[in-house]
Amino acid sequence: MFTDSQLLEKVNDYISQLTYSKSPRGLYEPIEYAMSLGGKRIRPVLMMMAYNLYRDDVDRILSQAAGIEMYHNYTLMHDDLMDKADLRRGKPTVHKKWNDNTALLSGDTMLMIAYKLMAGSGNNCEPAVMHVFSETAIQICEGQQFDMDFETRMDVNEDEYLEMIRLKTSVLLAASLKIGAILAQAPEEDSQFLYDFGMNLGVAFQLRDDLLDVYGNEKTFGKKIGGDILCNKKTYLLIQALRRGNDEQVRELKKWIEAKEFDPAEKIKSVTALYDDIDVRSLCEERIAHYTRLAEANIEKVKVKAERKQQLLGEMNKLMYREA
Repeated sequence: MFTDSQLLEKVNDYISQLTYSKSPRGLYEPIEYAMSLGGKRIRPVLMMMAYNLYRDDVDRILSQAAGIEMYHNYTLMHDDLMDKADLRRGKPTVHKKWNDNTALLSGDTMLMIAYKLMAGSGNNCEPAVMHVFSETAIQICEGQQFDMDFETRMDVNEDEYLEMIRLKTSVLLAASLKIGAILAQAPEEDSQFLYDFGMNLGVAFQLRDDLLDVYGNEKTFGKKIGGDILCNKKTYLLIQALRRGNDEQVRELKKWIEAKEFDPAEKIKSVTALYDDIDVRSLCEERIAHYTRLAEANIEKVKVKAERKQQLLGEMNKLMYREA
């Protein structure tokens, strides 16, 4: 069995060897730039871990692992454009470094490269792999639209939010694991258990991200604390605060949400204090624990020896108990 760090090294080496020397440079240089920004490579590592439950020749699926990472970075490029974000992993976003049209076209090209990498298995697994990948791509677009719709709504409920993060975040983690299992020709039942594991892990992962954005350590979180508060993002914490707060607390929250001019530090401090008073942190922690338990139950059902699951369980714990 390979460790997560060994698999990450393999993925990074493979991605670094992908060439973007074709013309026009204005199309390919932004792709090279976006892929060079790094990241945790969670999705390709999970794909290879799922494959490694059944087979040891993990190098055989490096093309698909790179494909899922290429696709993920394509979504980030377009998300940054839609969100008008200036930075990604501490560096200027593509639309800031170049322009909006470049981010659109280079992003579209990344999507096509991702499909090309994903379709490289060259065996009878390919139709099933491409079906999962294509369905996932559609679902992520659905999730993004829900997220955009929520920006103008004050009545988003818990179920709607959980469905949005399932589509926008969880399905790609789930698909990564399922594709790894399919490529390993794992039993169909195991492939589904791994998919469900990724789905529940993904929901817990996003809820953890919501929590860290307010209560995390800025040094380890890697970005400014309170970013979601400043942009009025409909997170689990805000949704629950609006639902559970008393009349005075809800009025105060809405005042900050509707304010056009404000001191950022004061807004973060005041909204966080309201979250503390309403005790939405414990609610979020309870939901994280719930989805983590579901993920653990899913992986328990996978019919391979317990010792072969340890790397995957370790990766889950690393994601769920992270401070960044």
